[in-house]
Amino acid sequence: MDPLSTAGWDAITHTLLAQYPSQTDPIHYAPPVSYRLGGSDPLDGISIYDGGEFYHFVTYGFSELYEKESENEQYSGFGFELTLKLRKSCIRKREKEQKNICGILQTLAHMSYENGDIFAPEEYIYTGQTTGLDADGTSPLTGFLTMQDPLGIIETPNGQVQFVQLVGATDAELCALNEGRTTVAALLAQLPMGRTDYKRASLL
Repeated sequence: MDPLSTAGWDAITHTLLAQYPSQTDPIHYAPPVSYRLGGSDPLDGISIYDGGEFYHFVTYGFSELYEKESENEQYSGFGFELTLKLRKSCIRKREKEQKNICGILQTLAHMSYENGDIFAPEEYIYTGQTTGLDADGTSPLTGFLTMQDPLGIIETPNGQVQFVQLVGATDAELCALNEGRTTVAALLAQLPMGRTDYKRASLL
């Protein structure tokens, strides 16, 4: 029996190794049972790289990590992977917050796997929740803006994959977007690095 191809997975890892060449063994969270084998979490893994002032989360599972299964030759799976850059200075308990972000990423993966949701740059994710994104639920950030991660778009053996970066947004910002009083581009222009900071004040 031929071994399972990991070409899609390897393409993501090689991209991150080019960004963080010394981090060959990043923090990695994986579900106990793969979704392919009946597990409840769609993402096969989430790696966390140390970006100095922030932790860089990268998903494995929105794209096709193993053999090519979809008929769309241009894109790998949903055509993207999500990332998030969480400022270290806003974290009280590192492991608790890292697991919290991983949980959020798995929740978003359910939206894609169950509803076909595609996440692309310069969009926003607003559910109307008023509790914070942080593990304690106290941050003013309640949803996300999206932008293209500087990792960009890569070509893999299974098709194209875009790295879409999540950027924490406040309830006031999301309400303004929902009501058409501002744009994602206008808000991102004030957050050029796109880092999520639980403690930052609203831009509006």
